[in-house]
Amino acid sequence: MKPLSEQVMVITGASSGIGLAIARRAAALGAKVVLAARNAEALDEAVVAIRNKGGQAVAIDLDVADEGAAAKLAARAIEAFGRIDTWVNDAAAAMYARLEEVSLEEHRRVFDVGYFGLVQGSMEAVRHLRADGGALINIGSVLSNRAIPLQGPYCAMKAAVMQFTDALRMELEQDGAPISVTLIKPAAIDTMYPEHARNKLEKPARLPQPLYDAALVAKAVCFAAEHKRRTLIVGGGGLALTTLAPALPRLADKGMELVGGEASQTSSIPPAPGTADNLFEPRVDGRVEGNQEPFTRKTSLFLEAQMHPVAAAAIVGGAAVGAFLLARRNDEDVGTREAQRRIRAAGMS
Repeated sequence: MKPLSEQVMVITGASSGIGLAIARRAAALGAKVVLAARNAEALDEAVVAIRNKGGQAVAIDLDVADEGAAAKLAARAIEAFGRIDTWVNDAAAAMYARLEEVSLEEHRRVFDVGYFGLVQGSMEAVRHLRADGGALINIGSVLSNRAIPLQGPYCAMKAAVMQFTDALRMELEQDGAPISVTLIKPAAIDTMYPEHARNKLEKPARLPQPLYDAALVAKAVCFAAEHKRRTLIVGGGGLALTTLAPALPRLADKGMELVGGEASQTSSIPPAPGTADNLFEPRVDGRVEGNQEPFTRKTSLFLEAQMHPVAAAAIVGGAAVGAFLLARRNDEDVGTREAQRRIRAAGMS
């Protein structure tokens, strides 16, 4: 896997949120980036901003759900930079509603963008990466392991993304193909997601705490472009959802019913003008962060441990050894002090 500074990276969903954060970080680290999304104006602004900082970027406006969209995107990358080294599938659509209020058309649209668009992109990436190798990185979610109320279609779509990515990875490994396949599972990330989602709740939508900075997802993606990793979870808040919750499903159900209601997924802050509901049509975007300004965690020790497991193990092991030696020394000090007390009491000092 090449250094990022020698790579051409394709990114879908790049006009806002996680996709835009990935594009900015990858370009800053020297990668040539190819941005794709529906909003041509926001893409142009992103490309200009990257170029103004010395980066190399091009864009193409398209809907990843359209037949042939992935082939058009690949052709744009080859035309501009001559090859593809990493392909990042980030585009997705979402909605807030009880499942009984979701039409079949809306449900299909969530899957057309987030699942079938990702499938189309993945297979196009594999076709180009088989010869010289590279990385396919799919953006999943911790909600693929543990659904939350009021976001049913999105949870179901991300579960499908996880299973598809795992199946594709195994088949490529069977073939001996030189392609690294990574699934990135972000926890709740501060992006325009609540603004862009179709919302059938009575109040503006929001993501429940804890929220993490989109820069952390971008960091994970850029790491995976250079280092083979099966899965990276972004945000320690997602650890329980991906490990404990599947092991204790009924308890997890009750927990999510308590914390995943409308109170924790709604806000008094409405979407910014022109941003609401991009399910079927592009809307105003161009920002990484949402407009609600929540408390956002800027670091994730859990992510760092996954990226650097040997160093993490050494730190934990060193801390354990240090604690043991300190406890032993304290025990010895107690014994020494007691012996000295007895000597003094006997008048022998």
